[in-house]
Amino acid sequence: GPVGAPEPPEFEGGGHKRGKGGKGPLYDDPAGKKGRQRLNPRRSTTSLHEIGERLREWNDRDLLERQERLQSASGRGIHHRAREKASEAAPARIAPRKTKAEVTEPVILHELCSATGIGMAQIMPKLMHDHNMGFVHRNTVIPTEIAEVVMLDFGVEIQVAKPKTELDKLVEEFASRERTNLQPRPPVVTMLGHVDHGKTSLLDAIRKTSVAAGEAGGITQHIGAHRVQRGDLSVTFLDTPGHEAFTAMRARGANLTDVVVLVVAADDGVMPQTVEAINHAKAAKVTIIVALNKIDLPGADINKIYGRLAELGLAPTEWGGDIDVVKTSATTGQGVEQLIEHLGMLTELLNLRADPDVPATGTVIEAQMTQGIGPLARVLIREGTLKPGDFIVCGSAAGRVRVMRDDHGRQIDEALPGYPVELAGLDEVPNAGENFYQVESLQRAKAVAESVGNQRRADVLTKTRKAQTLEEMLRQREGEAVPELNIILKSDVQGSVDALNKALGEIPSDQVKLNFLHTGIGTVTEGDVVLAAASNALVVGFSVAVDASAQRIADTEGVDIRLYRIIYNLIDDVRNALEGLLPKEKTEEKRGRAEVREVFRISRVGAVAGCMVTDGPILRSHHARVIRDGQIIVPTVDDMKRERHRGIASLRRFKDDVREVRAGMECGIRVENFDDLKPGDIVETYEIVETTRKL
Repeated sequence: GPVGAPEPPEFEGGGHKRGKGGKGPLYDDPAGKKGRQRLNPRRSTTSLHEIGERLREWNDRDLLERQERLQSASGRGIHHRAREKASEAAPARIAPRKTKAEVTEPVILHELCSATGIGMAQIMPKLMHDHNMGFVHRNTVIPTEIAEVVMLDFGVEIQVAKPKTELDKLVEEFASRERTNLQPRPPVVTMLGHVDHGKTSLLDAIRKTSVAAGEAGGITQHIGAHRVQRGDLSVTFLDTPGHEAFTAMRARGANLTDVVVLVVAADDGVMPQTVEAINHAKAAKVTIIVALNKIDLPGADINKIYGRLAELGLAPTEWGGDIDVVKTSATTGQGVEQLIEHLGMLTELLNLRADPDVPATGTVIEAQMTQGIGPLARVLIREGTLKPGDFIVCGSAAGRVRVMRDDHGRQIDEALPGYPVELAGLDEVPNAGENFYQVESLQRAKAVAESVGNQRRADVLTKTRKAQTLEEMLRQREGEAVPELNIILKSDVQGSVDALNKALGEIPSDQVKLNFLHTGIGTVTEGDVVLAAASNALVVGFSVAVDASAQRIADTEGVDIRLYRIIYNLIDDVRNALEGLLPKEKTEEKRGRAEVREVFRISRVGAVAGCMVTDGPILRSHHARVIRDGQIIVPTVDDMKRERHRGIASLRRFKDDVREVRAGMECGIRVENFDDLKPGDIVETYEIVETTRKL
């Protein structure tokens, strides 16, 4: 080592630490071998032996620990420890499941869970698997019917409340208003009865105007409203159509009224529509008065009519009942004034009151689109006073009253309760039977109308048509198309549209389907014709005209436009059109019969049967069946499955081909694709006759 360097420290084994570069006395000392062995104790034999023992001990201990961990990995220990922890912890509070709950439409999944206390994990599988709702998440909107059924499975009865619309709030606002100035109002009277019993004529006699002569076919087509004044007495009349096709309009008329005058012809008595009118009046819970009309005609059996009325629960006062019977004649005027006086006094008897100071409200009797004016509504004021300039909302229609006219066509400045008026100013044609309400501003009127319109559009979009009959379900399953007739219906007034929809909807639809692509009010326009051309539809107009431009397009495109003034003709033609779409009904009609006497085998031709015609004639165009020993052998079973018929391949008399062989004559017959004819066989001929099926 270098001179003056300190001595390297000695270790316990007496050896010295190696210098840098591996040089130093450690290598020079022959006794350094022992020092090198003690430098690293693990290199000594004694240390290695001890270390090996320790390693084996550690390995054994490690194996034991691993085995213990593997045994505890079965899960039993984990669950046991979890139960121990759960028992030590405080018990969790579980929300009790409800038996009744209330939710608001639309029904959203997480809101339904909150209201009922049932978890989403329980409801989701039922929605996806039992009701085929596909992927479901917490914000899924559940149809009301499905939500009710699913909750019943969990024993929860839910009540689904519809959210209040702007119209609902407006109706509640009108209902809650205080009436401080109740005044008598005229009774609203509806004439009901059988066809041609004189309802319109009696009303004409009351108004002393001519109405009946202007109705097509003598049948009232629209609801008309008229007010009659006799001194201090005032009565408002509604004239409803009386035939069966307008049942819906008549029912609506009854629900608008306070009193029903049941018109019964003295010569006919109580008829089917009379009974129907009684049922409508009883359902509306209105007072009934019987007008025994045509009392001037001979042959009237009044006691028989009284007895029939008593059977229907309308016992006349003359028989000790409570139904007043007024004998009238629209022709002579007998009893007309007495009827008006009787009706006028009902204001006090029925305590009919209304407040003219509250905002006006009423009901639409009829509505139509008028050229040059726009939407025109005939309304009946129920409460309040309506004036020009007032803002009103009626369903999805809103606007400001521009003009008001009474039932005589005179412009008026105000309409009191019980008054029928005709008003213009709405932005669209309202539906007959809808209520209108006066509001403080045009903005609110439009907001309510927009809300109603949006709701109606949503209802149309969510409405799905389901199979109504078993046959239709089978056709849908088998992929068989049901014939369809597309119709575009235009009428002059909304009431006629409603009545036609009802009448045409009653036509059986299990074999053929009637689709209303569009229904509207007013003339047939270019848009109607274009829609009909695009969808292969029939345009039907009731009491309307066709625009000249629309007619030109119809002629070019080949669109069929049918116009009617009598409802019966329209219904019959639509029914015939639907029947024309049905496949023809095929029936076999027997034509002739021949007995095989001998069979001739002709080369290149086949078997020809020599026959005697026993029943005829037999024509070359007939189909043939072969009967042997009472069994039909032609057509075969395969022919019948395929609806295949065998014709007469040749019909000869002697050597001449003939078209017809009469009874009692001999002939040669060869049946198409059949050569196994034998003597004694019977050849029977028939024709396939196609007939139009009826609905």
